[in-house]
Amino acid sequence: MSAIPENPYLLLTPGPLSTSPTVRQAMMKDWCTWDAEYNELVNSIRSRLVELAVEAHPAAQEKYTSVLMQGSGSASVESVIGSVVPRDGRLLVLANGTYGKRIARAADILAIDNEVLDFGEQGAIDLEALQQKLLGDHGFTHLAVVHCETTTGRLNPIEEIAPVVKQAGLCLIVDAMSSFGGVPIDMVGLGIDYLISSANKCIQGVPGFGLIVAKRAEIESTKGYSRSMSLDLYDQWHAMETGGGKWRFTSPTHTVRAFDQALIELAEEGGIAARCERYRKNHQVLVSGMRELGFETMLEDEVMSPFITTFYNPGAKSYKFEEFYARLKRRGFVIYPGKVSDADCFRIGNIGHVFPEDMERLIDAIRLERYWL
Repeated sequence: MSAIPENPYLLLTPGPLSTSPTVRQAMMKDWCTWDAEYNELVNSIRSRLVELAVEAHPAAQEKYTSVLMQGSGSASVESVIGSVVPRDGRLLVLANGTYGKRIARAADILAIDNEVLDFGEQGAIDLEALQQKLLGDHGFTHLAVVHCETTTGRLNPIEEIAPVVKQAGLCLIVDAMSSFGGVPIDMVGLGIDYLISSANKCIQGVPGFGLIVAKRAEIESTKGYSRSMSLDLYDQWHAMETGGGKWRFTSPTHTVRAFDQALIELAEEGGIAARCERYRKNHQVLVSGMRELGFETMLEDEVMSPFITTFYNPGAKSYKFEEFYARLKRRGFVIYPGKVSDADCFRIGNIGHVFPEDMERLIDAIRLERYWL
């Protein structure tokens, strides 16, 4: 078998991201989607995901389950809200960026009764406003919140949000797309009912499917709720439960094999805590170096996630993000444009198969490419 070529650049993005050569190597064979060995691998992945989600409470594992869903991370978010909110249910969405708003947009299209508490793209979630919203006869049955809002890189305080939600008796849905596997999340302690992520984020796999970890009793109660055939979460889960890991429809076999290898490498690194420490070091090197070069971060240090950071573009008339991007790409680094609608900014991610020395090399490259000075 020929060697796997190295990528021409590092993806410093929130995902897809740079993967290890061994993760890419795992995709170099073809696999049957109905083979017993493959289905056993799927069930092994599902079990390991539950172990990661409830690692602080191992005795609770039997109360949780997981399901894999073909498509993008957004497809899995849509699958959850379209499959677990009953026809007479009502969804409250907390939004402070594009991805919170996307949940509400999906709810609108699915004709789910919903309301959005929008705190603005650069705003923090106001706990007092949430508490007030949940007073009295509000009618809400479910609440959805994005953990890491990659619009800005803000890490929303689910540790403070969850108790308010659970005290009000709501089902809690957490979009942990860009955080699961990269920072400890106490799913059991916080009472999270559904946690959603994707193969190509902090677990460092490749795109192709999303993943949902859920309370078993919750997902068991949702039969017939789904507003979609392909994205029917209960049916997908039930097929995997009763079929020994079988998917209902054609599964992304190569992506699944890569994800299995990514889970092995996560364990070898030392688990979520160790990976979180590496990401934090990446982030520290990045922010410190960028500030030394005169770049300003959009968010305050205490609310920035260790996954992706938003920087303001320089104010020089000669500066163009497109040229800056192209120059860095030629030096082996791909960054991300800004997502905030009313701010001139760009983003740099530090998740994936990326290490502090890579961030130091990036800072050196940026130092050499400040053509606008």
